[in-house]
Amino acid sequence: MGAVKPLADLARIPPRTLNALSSWCSNRMETMRGYRLPWWTHWAQLAEMYLPRRYRWFVTANQYSRGSPLNQAIVDETGLLAARTLATGLLSGLTSPTKPWFRLGLAGVDDLPEGPAKEWLAECTNRMLAVYAKSNFYQSLGTAYHDLGVFGSAAQIQYEDPDDVIRFYNPCLGEFFFGLSNRLQVDTLYREYTYTISEAVKEFGLDALSVSSQQLAKSAASQDTEIVIGHAIEPNTVVYEGGQPCGYAVPASMPYREVFWESTTNAGAQNRGWVIRCNGFRERPFVGLRWDVTSNDPYGRSPGMDALPAVRQLQIEQRRKAEAIDKMVRPPMVASVSMKNEPMDILPGGVSYVADPAGSGFKPAFTVEPRIQEMMNDIIEVQSRVGEVFFVPLFRMISSENKVQTATWVDAAREEKLILLGPVIERVENEGLDEIIDRTFAIMSRRGLFPDPPPEIAGRPVSIQYISILAEAQRASSTSSIERWLQLCAGLVAVKPDAIDNINVDQTILRYGDLLNIPPDLNNPDKVKAAIRQGRAQEQQAQAALQVGAEAAQGAKTLSETQVGQGGGSALDAILGTAG
Repeated sequence: MGAVKPLADLARIPPRTLNALSSWCSNRMETMRGYRLPWWTHWAQLAEMYLPRRYRWFVTANQYSRGSPLNQAIVDETGLLAARTLATGLLSGLTSPTKPWFRLGLAGVDDLPEGPAKEWLAECTNRMLAVYAKSNFYQSLGTAYHDLGVFGSAAQIQYEDPDDVIRFYNPCLGEFFFGLSNRLQVDTLYREYTYTISEAVKEFGLDALSVSSQQLAKSAASQDTEIVIGHAIEPNTVVYEGGQPCGYAVPASMPYREVFWESTTNAGAQNRGWVIRCNGFRERPFVGLRWDVTSNDPYGRSPGMDALPAVRQLQIEQRRKAEAIDKMVRPPMVASVSMKNEPMDILPGGVSYVADPAGSGFKPAFTVEPRIQEMMNDIIEVQSRVGEVFFVPLFRMISSENKVQTATWVDAAREEKLILLGPVIERVENEGLDEIIDRTFAIMSRRGLFPDPPPEIAGRPVSIQYISILAEAQRASSTSSIERWLQLCAGLVAVKPDAIDNINVDQTILRYGDLLNIPPDLNNPDKVKAAIRQGRAQEQQAQAALQVGAEAAQGAKTLSETQVGQGGGSALDAILGTAG
């Protein structure tokens, strides 16, 4: 987060406002912690089965157990692999790093004519895609999709960066808290995380830290000592203390404010709430993604929650199956009392000598014949259910087929994905990608990374058009309708030639190319088309004149070679009156 630049100097904030801001943030986080408690415990169960490295049970400084194994509860990895497939499928199908997944347009204009405006929007789109490819956007989005599929909620912070233009960060579950707007969309993000003293000095500067943290920073032995940092991003409103307004911490013109404070340090509670940075933002610098929501719940429900009982069942069944096989291979044994403290060999081909007049010997206590095949069949059935919950068959339906599929089959497969994932895709686009693209466009505009807009587009709002699974399925349906219509027209032309007059060929070609996301620079502008057609018309006129001249010359030659009368004159002489 080193690229973040404060837009409000702490020294300029009145002490009363600063104290009120500290109390406001600390108290609101504790309130949000109480409301998050049932989700917090549910996330711990999900993390245990699916994604243990993306969850923090307690945000505690100076833990020395981070390298310990985290997946000891996982015996069957079906849930983990299914969640991974869902995350990669969303990334490739919704925001593919390998091809354009959105384009810019003009708000309220569905069919933008060819020309400078459309070319400028296409150039801006290409530059934004290049910025995303250079930054860590796709890696961060992949992590967010993974969290979304498992936990139902994911947070992604977007900061301006001096090197990569933009930079993204993913708080893990257990670190962050969501708050909603009156539209029931996430507009508030609180979180707490750990920083070493060295990291805090590099991020915030030595002078911004509390006195105890500054003392730690001046000791070589304390450079890697951790402190807990509180972080809040919320709408920029007046802060209150004791019911009394204390003004704005950042300029009121900034729609959002960001506050960092020391939640706790090694020195104890005397530094709790020490504000170390306060920023203002023109756009919301984060998105809160949710899979599915109920009423005004701040956090979402997920496929991971739906499949949790089946995933737990798999862990039990796999253990039981392994236990059954182990009892078959190494069954519990019984032996004569005389063998106590005597050597015995249980390796293949080994011999144990027994002084056993009674004949009880050394043998299995009981015969174990588990029905392994039935157990395997049930495990496979449960694994299949887990995959269905995570949409694994949908994302693998193309790659799992051995034969080459037709374009019609691929379109049908995509439409099937659309039916099941459509609501989720729309929520991700509306609550997440819209905000990210808007902020990226604003940052690049302020930094002068776009060409100057043409006069006809200056000052007009820009809209976002997605080229995702949803958009491609809609476009495929539209192009099929156009093709069927043209086939009908072609059949009618054979019967009634003037039926072709109903087709606006230029507009049909442009609309079809637009539905297929053809770059606008492949279409000639209207002026170029007019010049080409004018030149073609002149050329056709010239060829027609030459054809008339050639036919006239051929006719004259024929007349001159045709003899008429007895005087030996030609037909041409007779016409011209020059005969004999």
